Amino acid sequence: MDSGPVTVLVVDDSGPKRYLLVNWLTRAGFVTLEAENGTAALDRVAREHVDLVVLDVRLPDMSGFEVCERIKEEYPYIPVIHVSAHAVDVVDRAQGLTRGADAYLAEPIEPEELVATAHAVLRYYQARLRAEQLAERLAALADATVEMHATPNFVRLLEAAASGAARIFKAPAAVVAETFDGDCLAGVADDPHTPARIVPWVVDDTGVPIGTRVRVDEPGNWAVAGWPDGDTVTVAASRLREDRAPLYVVVPTAWAVEAQRSFDEEHRIAVTLQRSLLPQRLPDVVGLDLAVRYEPASAQTEVGGDFYELVMLDGHLLVAIGDVAGHSLHAATVMAELRHAVRAYAVEGHQPGVILDRVNELMRNLLPTELATICVLLLHPSTGLVRLASAGHLPALLSRDGRVEFVTQSAPLLGVRAPRPPDLEFVLPAGATLVLYTDGLIERRDATIDDGMAALGVAATRVDDDLDDFCRRLLVELAPPEIHDDVAVVAVRRR
Repeated sequence: MDSGPVTVLVVDDSGPKRYLLVNWLTRAGFVTLEAENGTAALDRVAREHVDLVVLDVRLPDMSGFEVCERIKEEYPYIPVIHVSAHAVDVVDRAQGLTRGADAYLAEPIEPEELVATAHAVLRYYQARLRAEQLAERLAALADATVEMHATPNFVRLLEAAASGAARIFKAPAAVVAETFDGDCLAGVADDPHTPARIVPWVVDDTGVPIGTRVRVDEPGNWAVAGWPDGDTVTVAASRLREDRAPLYVVVPTAWAVEAQRSFDEEHRIAVTLQRSLLPQRLPDVVGLDLAVRYEPASAQTEVGGDFYELVMLDGHLLVAIGDVAGHSLHAATVMAELRHAVRAYAVEGHQPGVILDRVNELMRNLLPTELATICVLLLHPSTGLVRLASAGHLPALLSRDGRVEFVTQSAPLLGVRAPRPPDLEFVLPAGATLVLYTDGLIERRDATIDDGMAALGVAATRVDDDLDDFCRRLLVELAPPEIHDDVAVVAVRRR
């Protein structure tokens, strides 16, 4: 979004009044244009960049209401403020607002009132434009993902990726990758509407580390597309393993910066949503120590759908932890629906396996394209009796006296129609600690999940006296410095 000076068109047939309005707006930092009638105003809007129109209601050639309507028909994103030098009644004000104006000021108008109103309507339109741009980019991302999944071969995949990037950024885009035969190819889309093409393009991968890195480069170093004049290019390089070549996505820097702003906004919304829906405090349970640790993914990574729940119901502690497949604001909203469903079925008095059966049926009917893992258990504090059901989630860890074991139950994910095993029943001994976690704690790009679980087992052989310190230490020892996936850890110790 353009962050330069805001241009305001002042339309009034009275020279002195127009002079005052222009003077007030100029002193407030706006760039001003002038028109003395409706015809001139429509001509200036059509020929020049205008961010805001301050429009007199009574003009010599047509009414200000008609001028406003015609501006809104052609340029709906230009806000209009009506001003009137005459006494007006409710009908006039209502007509102005009904026919498209964003505000209506009647004399005597104070300079501060005009400037404040201008800033207010501009803030609204900028927020609206950002929201619509974000929605367009998310829709383009979803469409591109579907197209890429449907491609029959590597070349078509590169074409789909380049076309998708061009639609997301609304600019030229290139995607460079190496084939299984070792050939380096680039999918290039010159604009969002032209089909992508494939060209050979060799990239020096020396020194490109594992992970994702973004840098600004000269367009001449990536002369596969017609980049905009006067701009650099932004190159994102992603390398999954040392023995694999990186994948590159190249777009104009100006468009990349704007897309990053949209992504940052989505990330902020999703993190806020996650935090608002997770439990705000833990229950006080006689005979138990409880602790949780939740860390969202870093700002450079899409938000996931991790969630947890701890609540006392009818003398039992309900503990749940889960992870919705995918990363986005959408995953966070699905997480919220699943968490509330688990709570609702638990309140009805169902056992863990029945809770998961009902949540699974809910997902398959209302969220048929979603998948999630979850572990649900009910713990009786005084006896330590645990009844547990899992749906494809990582096994819980039981730590006691320096020994650890994983509580494993093989069961299908939520969202899959398949028979479920019976609930597991076991006793949590006095002094023992049960740990539940999501995959962000143990998954690494440079190691297997078995390696991660083994590292967790070593770290959990010692449980700190303070369970909060224990959960914090697990993240410090196991999670990477830059967290690429949400991490949730729940610890329950029976005294």
